[in-house]
Order: sequence, then structure tokens, then C-alpha cells
Amino acid sequence: MGEDMVIAVFDAGFNNVETLPIFQNLWDNNQILDTYDFVDNDVDVFGGGNHGTMVLSTMAGYMPDSLIGTAPNAQYMLFRTEDGASETLVEEDNWAAAAEYADSLGVDIINSSLGYTILYDDTLNSHSYSDMDGNSTIITNAADLAASRGILVVNSAGNSGNNSWYYIGAPADGDSVLAVGAVNSLGEITSFSSRGPSYDGRVKPNVCAQGLMTVVADSDSSVTFANGTSFSAPIIAGLSACLWQTNPTMSNMELYNIIEESAHLIDNPNDSLGYGVPNFYQAYL
Repeated sequence: MGEDMVIAVFDAGFNNVETLPIFQNLWDNNQILDTYDFVDNDVDVFGGGNHGTMVLSTMAGYMPDSLIGTAPNAQYMLFRTEDGASETLVEEDNWAAAAEYADSLGVDIINSSLGYTILYDDTLNSHSYSDMDGNSTIITNAADLAASRGILVVNSAGNSGNNSWYYIGAPADGDSVLAVGAVNSLGEITSFSSRGPSYDGRVKPNVCAQGLMTVVADSDSSVTFANGTSFSAPIIAGLSACLWQTNPTMSNMELYNIIEESAHLIDNPNDSLGYGVPNFYQAYL
């Protein structure tokens, strides 16, 4: 259930995580190891929005008969890197700073339900699809560097499948980033899930998990449903922690490859599902 694994969650804010009953188990068992707000440069991450709250709940929530996350016994670090009030390149710098800090603390897994494309306030800083080549953006280079340090980096593919951008965003384009798309409960790709390939032709997303009608906890203490690759990514991140726990001598990239190889389209990947939906029990075997 994720014991002894450390997951850093990069997001825009974690409203009410310090008070919600679904996270009480984390506090009672000292599973929140650290917090830092790279936007405001303080340790209070319990504001800025409820997106991170919902993301965290898919991994760390523990309320029997309502919601149990995919890694309820893991340890967590909560880092705010995204400023929900604006969209600027400094947020990519914040992500890079958080990754460096996470590495210094011995984090095993980064879950990042964030992505950067064309939506910058200053359009001169906006990315193009040609930037999604694994080497062009600040945040993707930081993500791949984190992976080179032994961290499994799990990132949402993006929710642009229905709009003009269409493709994955950064840092999901990283060659060492496990990019996660969204499927429904039947394993069918959702219309909003961002598509691949990367600009240089690599399979993206790498894998998929449920991102339509995903069960999450909201900041008003309700258990509800939400849509987005923001929630399929942490499902995979939590399961990855459980799998890694069974064999902690594995490297992050060995784990990455085992997850891909367990997916149902491993022999016939496509630009929507990537290698498909992983089977973590098969990966364990």
C-alpha cells in the first residue's frame, strides 16, 4: 500500500488538506513529510485551490466505504509550483526548483498533474507543438534530469484532445517521463485526453488510467467525481509506489519499463492510448 515510498505532489494548491477527514490518516501517522510553496516562498500550501486536494485524494485518501487511494500508506511531500492566477514561464522554473528540492530530500516519485502549452499570458513565451520534442522546454529538461537522478516522474498527458492544441504538453513529452492519458471505466480513450506522439515521433502518452468520472475528495469534505488526466496520473503514481515497494532494488527506469510492458497495447501502441492500460498485478508477477 505504498509503505516506505515517498511521493512528491506538484500542484497549484491543497485547500483544506490539513483539516479534511479523508486525510486524517496521513497526519495521524506522520505521512506528510514536508510542504513548500514555491509561488509564495513559504511552507503554507493549504491554499491556492482545490486541484491538488483532489489529486492527492486519489493516492492518499483513506475513508473506508467512500474512497481509499492507490497508495494510502506512502509518505508525501506537497509542493505548490503553479500559480492559478496567472500562466507564466516562472511556473516552469518553480517546477524545476521543486524537483531539485525533492531530489535533495530523497523522493522516490513525483506526481505532476500540470502541463504547459500555448496558454501563457505573454504569448511570446507560449510553446508550439515543435517544442514537444523532449528537449526544448525548461520544465521537460528538469523532469528528465529528475529521472536521471532516480526519480520516477509521472505526469498528466493533458486535457487538450478536444481543442486546437490537441497534443500532449510539457513535461509529458519528456523521454523519461511517464505520461498518463485518460480512459473511461471501460478502458476507452476520453475525447479530452491529449494525444501523441511527441513531436519527434515517440509514443505518447505512455499509458492510461481512469480519468473520466474518477472518484476524488473535494475541499468541502465531499467524495465526488472529476474528469481529467490530472486524476489518471496520480492513480498511476500511487500504484507505481505500491509496485516499487515490492522490489525496492529496481531502478526508476526499470519500473517505468515494467509498467509499460504490462499495458494491454504493448505490441501495438497508438497515439491515443499509448501502450494502453497497465496491469499492475501482471507487472508484479
